[in-house]
Amino acid sequence: MMWRMRRRSRTICLSLAFVSIFLHLLLALVSLSIYHQPCDPPLPPRTHILRDLARANYTSVGISSLAESPTDTTQRDSSNSDANKDAKGHVQTLPVKGLPVKESKNASMNMPVSAVHDGASKAEPLESGLSKLVALFDHPLYNMPSPPIPEEDWLLKVKPKVKASEKSSQMWVTDSQEGYEDVQWNSSSNSHPPWLRFHLSISRWQLYPHHDPNMELLTQQLATHRIISAVQKSGGTQLKLVMSFPNYGQAMFKPMKQERNEETNYNLYYFSDFERHNAEIAAFHLDRILGYRRIPPVVGRQVDVVKEIKDITIDRKLARTFFTSPVGSVCFYGQCTYYCSTEHAVCGRPRTLEASLAVMLPDLSLASRRSWRSPWRRSYSRSKLAKWETEPDYCSTIKKTPPYNKGTRLVDLIDMVILDFLMSNMDRHHYETFEKFGNNTFLLHLDNGRAFGRHSKDEPSILAPLEQCCRIRRSTWLRLRLLSLPQYRLSDVMRASLSHDPLHSVAPLLSEPHLAALDRRLKTVLDTVSRCLKRQSKDSNDEVIYDDIASLKDMVTPAG
Repeated sequence: MMWRMRRRSRTICLSLAFVSIFLHLLLALVSLSIYHQPCDPPLPPRTHILRDLARANYTSVGISSLAESPTDTTQRDSSNSDANKDAKGHVQTLPVKGLPVKESKNASMNMPVSAVHDGASKAEPLESGLSKLVALFDHPLYNMPSPPIPEEDWLLKVKPKVKASEKSSQMWVTDSQEGYEDVQWNSSSNSHPPWLRFHLSISRWQLYPHHDPNMELLTQQLATHRIISAVQKSGGTQLKLVMSFPNYGQAMFKPMKQERNEETNYNLYYFSDFERHNAEIAAFHLDRILGYRRIPPVVGRQVDVVKEIKDITIDRKLARTFFTSPVGSVCFYGQCTYYCSTEHAVCGRPRTLEASLAVMLPDLSLASRRSWRSPWRRSYSRSKLAKWETEPDYCSTIKKTPPYNKGTRLVDLIDMVILDFLMSNMDRHHYETFEKFGNNTFLLHLDNGRAFGRHSKDEPSILAPLEQCCRIRRSTWLRLRLLSLPQYRLSDVMRASLSHDPLHSVAPLLSEPHLAALDRRLKTVLDTVSRCLKRQSKDSNDEVIYDDIASLKDMVTPAG
């Protein structure tokens, strides 16, 4: 009897053990399936407002509408709802209603698109950024109405039509020189090469129009056209070459001297820094994103140091500086004030060299330029400070001094200062203007090679003119606020814009820390303007915002 009871107890225990094991396995399977599910349920489609805004084609007329959903929204995620309320409060006061939107056929950079790096994690942000870039350039602030450009506001003019018997006198006809094309240019723009169309599009207030159909062809030729001559550019502190093309176009060549992920040595003074090819490229894109259009188009390119420089140069001084490094790379160093020696030579890998190519401005014999010393020029001394660094009220004197005492020169300078602060360029000692237009014209933003040197440190002294003068264009201020919104975030549109450059297929032209620094510095600029506006409320005699939008509307609105 006892034996049977023990046997039954053992059977019951085994059964319970099997049941326990089964329950544990079942629990493990259920837990595993739950682990693979997202913690939060997917948001309803109507809550993805910022993404929809970035891809929308805006036809509304006010920035305040940017914070609204394209369709009626009845149920929203609470966090998204709060974010949208904040965005509304940030942009509702921007007074740009009534500006019509211009149809955009070329909202992108109109540049040769390079291959995008592999990986979904990189492709998705870039795709979103490209949508934001299109939406940004379609925005009313980038398509403000402007009056017709009068004849005297064009930098260069094509001779008027003449009789057929005199037609040959107005045509540019050349015999083919070695490497150059036969050309027959006349008054028709269809006969002009892209670089000449660019020259003929320069006006009193910009180097090229916002939607420029010539930009794609111009940048393609800079990136791919055969180079037939390379000579060293005279003057300057570092190595630069002038490259010539078969269609008589020319470009300024700046070679790669520093890896993209390198930061400027903290022990170097700003006037001892390298000039970076990717900084020249990035500055052109940033200038365009800010709506300035005051930097000549710049494109990245890989060149063969032997075939495209050494073998074709007629510059004997340059030719004498070529040598082969111990590892077989072809190098050269040219002649200049800084960094032109065998210790600082420019080397190919082993013959391929990255560089920036900027289209040249019209020859000085056709369009002379005036160089202006910046009132906020640094001392370029290791021990002395400039006057503006020691006098807090320095701007009061500048505001009474020509040409800053009237017109737009002061706000033009502030525009340049904002550009320099965003890209951390401390080397703006001079700027240039076209002499034809006198003091009433834009400033050329040239020589940006020392920008984007440090991303981990901002240089607040660059913003001294804005801090001391408290003056800014309304259009500039509104665009900066627009670029601070998530749907137009500056770092995103900058990343997307730079992806059109041919060198993006090699590596991104700006590292992610540099892009993040743009957003951080943009906030600093907006905070500075906010402090100025608070100060203005106490002293109503000095206006912070220069209302260029109102004057534009007056110029294009018919009387009566």
